[in-house]
Amino acid sequence: MLAIRDEIRAIERGQWTITESPLRHAPHTVKDLARTAWDRPYTRMEGCLPTGVDAAQKYWAPVGRIDNAYGDRNLICSCPAIEEYAT
Repeated sequence: MLAIRDEIRAIERGQWTITESPLRHAPHTVKDLARTAWDRPYTRMEGCLPTGVDAAQKYWAPVGRIDNAYGDRNLICSCPAIEEYAT
């Protein structure tokens, strides 16, 4: 939470715009870290390994956001029907 507050302060100072912020591009994937070009106003370390994140314990999301926040708000369960689990 402290790291998120620091990112908000950077936006308040005008260091980044809201749409350019690490939070808007989260989660950062291994592909983000490894790609040659880095076109974001923050460093790779700020995006991929923010302060307080232990690189050895980092969970790497397999994909970034899909359709921005739409996918977060409109979840679709692709699990089998509960009846299929009945024995």
